[in-house]
Amino acid sequence: MPETLLRLHFLSLLLLSSCAFLSSSSTIDVDDVVVGLVACLPRQIEAFTQFTNEFDTRSCNHSDYSNNGAWCDNSTGAVTKIHLTGCLSGTLKPNSSLFGFQQLRHLVLSNNNFISSTLPSKFGNLNRLEVLILSSNGLLGEVPSSISNLSQLSILKLSKNKLIGSFPLISNLTKLSVLSLSQNLFTGTIPSSIFTMPSLFYLNVNDNHLTGPHEVPDSSTSSSLEFLNLGKNQFEGKILEPISKLINLKRLDLSFLNISYPIDLRLLSSLKSLLDLYLSGNSLLATSLSADSDIPPNLETLVMSYCDLNEFPNVLKTLNNLRSLSISSNRIKGKVPEWLWTLPNLSTVLLGNNYFNGFQGTRKVLVDSSVQMLDIQSNHFEGEIPLPPLSLNAFYARNNTFIGNIPLSFCNRTSLIVLDLSYNNFTGPIPQCLNDFKVVKLRKNNLEGSLPDRFNVGTSLRVIDVGYNQLTGKLPRSLLNCSFLKFLSVDHNSIEDTFPFWLKALPNLQVFKLRSNKFYGPISSPDQGPLAFPELHIFEISDNNFTVEACRHATL
Repeated sequence: MPETLLRLHFLSLLLLSSCAFLSSSSTIDVDDVVVGLVACLPRQIEAFTQFTNEFDTRSCNHSDYSNNGAWCDNSTGAVTKIHLTGCLSGTLKPNSSLFGFQQLRHLVLSNNNFISSTLPSKFGNLNRLEVLILSSNGLLGEVPSSISNLSQLSILKLSKNKLIGSFPLISNLTKLSVLSLSQNLFTGTIPSSIFTMPSLFYLNVNDNHLTGPHEVPDSSTSSSLEFLNLGKNQFEGKILEPISKLINLKRLDLSFLNISYPIDLRLLSSLKSLLDLYLSGNSLLATSLSADSDIPPNLETLVMSYCDLNEFPNVLKTLNNLRSLSISSNRIKGKVPEWLWTLPNLSTVLLGNNYFNGFQGTRKVLVDSSVQMLDIQSNHFEGEIPLPPLSLNAFYARNNTFIGNIPLSFCNRTSLIVLDLSYNNFTGPIPQCLNDFKVVKLRKNNLEGSLPDRFNVGTSLRVIDVGYNQLTGKLPRSLLNCSFLKFLSVDHNSIEDTFPFWLKALPNLQVFKLRSNKFYGPISSPDQGPLAFPELHIFEISDNNFTVEACRHATL
């Protein structure tokens, strides 16, 4: 149905008419409402005002959420939707005037500061509700049993509160399709009936204190669940066997389950529709990671970080649909297998924080890969760095022992915008193509020469970190063209130049490090006025040869 918007705006409550009847710029102050001109009934306007007056609403006028307000049905004039996010502060009272809106269908009150508030049982009186979102409010106590009265409810989100008690009584809500209870303090087991709710396709109970084992009835072959997140709980007993009955699952998150036995991936082989699987923080049965293991065949995302793996999982060989892989923060040794780069759809590979020491194949092994984001940081890679994939847009290789010059092929990767080669042993000059990146981090190498003077107008460069190298010469004046630059660090080099007061023209510079170089003279020019870097937060200039008197009187 067409609806009219009732919105908080500046210090007044304004009534905005529906775009179907008046232009979007038409506003009418509540004090000047003409009966019949707009759909919201006067008593509904008064009731909404009464509700907002129960709270401190000063943040509503500065909220990042531009769609805050209330909507009225154009036929009945009753409020049917309230959306107030990130702007209410106070106590949600058991007898709040909120519960007088009997025609309410959508209620979104999230990211507010409900001080010492519990969930009032009167929520059960709003029996026309289809959407109820109360996330991130700091709510306390148990979910009232009256929530089971909301028979029309399709979406229920209570995540990121401090709710306690057993699993809410919602099994009879046959229209419920989305249930999010994550990041609370719920205890006990998940009722088996939850898994057979006819419309439920999204269930997130991540980060609670739920225990188990839980059971899934055999009739659940008709379960509608497509998204299931059980991570960060304290389940006991068998977990995967019941889950294997949920054959329509597309996304499954079992991260940090806190179970005492290794997970056998083969128990999930029945989930033929599964696309995304998250297993971080669990022990995995080694035999289920072998090349001949039967696991969900159509996986597109597989995350196995912090799983204490010590061998490369060869089971990946068969996953031709795999797009995103994370096996970071394990104990995998040896070389990265050559076959990994032949997976046809692979775009994100996270191998950081392991013990890899090289790549199988030649230096060109990565070139024809489809990988766009590659993270190999904090390993034991050594020797010359492999030539990057043609499709690469982000490369993280910090904290290894690569040697030699930085390959010029990085300059030929037209989509590459993030390059982090910090904390290695690269030598030679800095490539001339820094202008083409957004983030360049070359800190703690043995690079020589000067910083290239090739920064063009319109460059998108935001971060330059070349600290702790052996750079000489002057700061390039073309840095003035880097209007988006936020972070500039050239500390601990041998750059010899006067203070770059001209960089104060950069409007976004927040971090500026010149420490331990050979800069000299005053840190401002007499005819340039105060430094006045408008956004500067960190400014390091010690261990140079600046004039003491000038430093004493310099103004930022």
